[in-house]
Amino acid sequence: QVRLVESGGALVQPGGSLRLSCAASGFDFVTYAMSWYRQRPGHEREWVAHIGPFDGFTNYADSAQGRFSISRDNDMFTVALQMNRLNAEYTAVYYCGAFRDREHWGQGTQVTVSS
Repeated sequence: QVRLVESGGALVQPGGSLRLSCAASGFDFVTYAMSWYRQRPGHEREWVAHIGPFDGFTNYADSAQGRFSISRDNDMFTVALQMNRLNAEYTAVYYCGAFRDREHWGQGTQVTVSS
């Protein structure tokens, strides 16, 4: 059974940091590209960051560039998103996605940036 389980979402103050994690199981994780997406209130789901399956190539949306860092552990089947200098714009549900010939999604984890 394919599973992607996000964790790490929380209420954080503006300027703070969070590290999200996504645990994968039930598919050939190391051959999948992994991405983080977010869905802000009243907005469509949007891509945040990507990491390739083998070479670890990373790519970021403009909103994440220089602020977020995506990484993966192919031994532990996890992907992480380090988020720094957060502000209210980053309040969203964050989703982990796995992409190859098919795609898999997690249920999301809530990040709220508020004082």
